[in-house]
Amino acid sequence: MASIRKRPDGQWRARYRDAAGKEHARHFARKIDGQQWLDTVTSSVVTGTYVDPRAGSVTFDGFYRAWAARQVWVPSTARAMDLTRRSATFGDVPLRALRASHVEAWVKAMSAAGLAPSTIASRMNGVRAALKAAVRDRIVPADPSQGVALPRRRRAEHAMTIPTPAQVGAILEACDPYMRPVVALCAFAGLRLGEACGVQVQDVDFLRRQLRVSRQVQRRHGGGMETCPPKYGSERVVHLPDDVVTLLSQHVEAFGTGDRGWLVATVDGDALPPSTVHAWWTRTAAAAGVVGLHLHGLRHFYASGLIAAGCDVVTVQRALGHSSATTTLDTYSHLWPTAEDRTRAAAGALFDAALKPGTGEVDYSSSSSGASSL
Repeated sequence: MASIRKRPDGQWRARYRDAAGKEHARHFARKIDGQQWLDTVTSSVVTGTYVDPRAGSVTFDGFYRAWAARQVWVPSTARAMDLTRRSATFGDVPLRALRASHVEAWVKAMSAAGLAPSTIASRMNGVRAALKAAVRDRIVPADPSQGVALPRRRRAEHAMTIPTPAQVGAILEACDPYMRPVVALCAFAGLRLGEACGVQVQDVDFLRRQLRVSRQVQRRHGGGMETCPPKYGSERVVHLPDDVVTLLSQHVEAFGTGDRGWLVATVDGDALPPSTVHAWWTRTAAAAGVVGLHLHGLRHFYASGLIAAGCDVVTVQRALGHSSATTTLDTYSHLWPTAEDRTRAAAGALFDAALKPGTGEVDYSSSSSGASSL
């Protein structure tokens, strides 16, 4: 119910009651202004976009905390999202006063601080998720972060470093024998570092030549290490080549399994912390003469090998444990053959079939007479 009446002081009082029975009123010098305000409110009620003006008084930080407490996240996601909340420069701004300019200033500050475009995009995704929730709860009518530009990311083919087979071989030769399973599982099974640290001997089915990836090792918030499911729920079974199975079996024969069953472990029998492996990797890569290669490059090496062998997108997705085929394409689409590549290969096959029957060579013995007749 809405109405507009003139007050004794000459002001026009426009008022309405929302669905909860609360009265909202504003005063205007002109009746037409009051009527336009009521028309706008009525339109938002009819279209389902009405927002209680008092609801947006909660600050972004306050809403974010309450929203995050209701989410079902794994510990690593919860830590990343809390970091996003703490990094936002508009935490004390009421949601109804939050503007795109606040978000743009935050993005600019992160970029000036040297954060990678991928990190900035990840934090923006966290903020947008919270603001979308505020829109769904009718706290604000629209998401102010929509349309905010982010720093451009480098194209995957330029940002990704893929080692050569010779470089991977040199690293295997240079590394300590005890650490070879880490290199092998990352380079020939596509495991992430935390997943490789989390492998137990019981995860390896030596007869079926399979590895079940069911956990990862990561740093615990506040210090120490913890084991948890792989990121994005990417538990999977990886099919191992014979040589990797042999390498793993020789490792178990030489070093045993330890009291806790880890494939590779610290001197105390605990799972290897990824930070320790990083330090070891830096020394080993330098000893092998491979400069500028991160250990995650071994996972790219594995993916590129699958693609070169003709594996389709879904096969690569499952082998890598990606949450969707879209993630696989976003990361590795530049490695798949293009239409031009397939056209060129098909034309080459036609050339071979037409002009190189049997011997694989073209016979040019009569080409001179043929050329003169053209």
